[in-house]
Amino acid sequence: MQDLWWFLPEWPLALGQFVLFGALLIAGLFGGEIAQRVGLPRITGYVLVGVAAGPEVLGLVRAPLAGEGRALIDVALGLVVFELGHRLDFEWLKKNPWLALAAVGESAGAFFAIYAAMLYFGYAPLLASCAAAVGTATSPAVVMLIAHELRASGQITERTILFTACNSVFAFVALMLLLPFLHLEHEADARTALLHPLYLLGGALLLGFVACQVMLVLAGWLGKREDRQFILLIALVVLVVGLARALSLPVVVAMLAFGILARNLDYDHALLPLRLGYAGQLLFVLLFVLTGASLAFYGLQAAWLVVVIYVLVRFLGKAIAILAFGRLSGLRAGGAGLVAVALVPMSGVAIIMVHDTEALFPGFGAELAAVVLSAVALLELIGPLATQFALRRAGEAHPET
Repeated sequence: MQDLWWFLPEWPLALGQFVLFGALLIAGLFGGEIAQRVGLPRITGYVLVGVAAGPEVLGLVRAPLAGEGRALIDVALGLVVFELGHRLDFEWLKKNPWLALAAVGESAGAFFAIYAAMLYFGYAPLLASCAAAVGTATSPAVVMLIAHELRASGQITERTILFTACNSVFAFVALMLLLPFLHLEHEADARTALLHPLYLLGGALLLGFVACQVMLVLAGWLGKREDRQFILLIALVVLVVGLARALSLPVVVAMLAFGILARNLDYDHALLPLRLGYAGQLLFVLLFVLTGASLAFYGLQAAWLVVVIYVLVRFLGKAIAILAFGRLSGLRAGGAGLVAVALVPMSGVAIIMVHDTEALFPGFGAELAAVVLSAVALLELIGPLATQFALRRAGEAHPET
């Protein structure tokens, strides 16, 4: 006799990733609102929800950088990085060469400060170089979202965004230059050591350039209609992310190139100012919840002193260069210190960098992760507070508008 209840699902239910992501989105939303009501950035609430859901606490999210989780992170990061690149105006740097020197100086200052500190603690030069390259980048997601949340505008905000774009470029180029040495240390042949980095960097730049040309042509044809251009942007972001993943190219480099070129090659001003709206906010909540679930605190127990020194020298390397070039580049008195504080958040992209390095070179990546991921975990909690403080202290926050 056929079971009367054959049409009911099996128990326990196989809920799948969509149910989990929906639950995380709701939890992140409430976490962000609670954080905001006690005076913290919403990002802090999102990250703490992710930490609670991650493998180190409740274990609801066990592999956030795999499968659908990585895809969502790549799309959300793609949107943030595109907007960051779209704010990098080469004309501004041409008119103010001291500003360009300040941008290069804060990146190089952080790199060499971290490198020297890691060598002092006995780490191998190549590992110290990789840790320094990863640590150079400020978190584009934190800076952009804090600026959006505070409706911040002004000299400090714009320079913080500019320096974030520049140090992100610096970090990725530095890693690409170090990749041949990683291959050679792990006994790869010279052809692989040379061609693999060239493929990654050249392929990502080419993909960004092609996407930029397609966007400019289609935006010119569609006209200055905000709704149409928004759909075009989302479609191209998803397309570029999908192609980069399929071609094993670095998604963030492709999207950063896409944004920078779209800003600086738009001679006819076909593109409207970027407004991500509610769709962007949805992805950003998931981005920070999943980033929080990816944070690793295990290195703090074994190497807490190294991690603390890493964080301190990173800040000092950036601050000294910004203070040295601040007045020459036209920064108002006291502004250099606020820019340095606003740049404290370390890029969550570092998690992806270390994860991908560990996939290629397991032993080396694990040693790199012990320090770098612990520093990221610390700065994902401290960084948003620092950026919020700096923009408010600068008098550039206008949340009521």
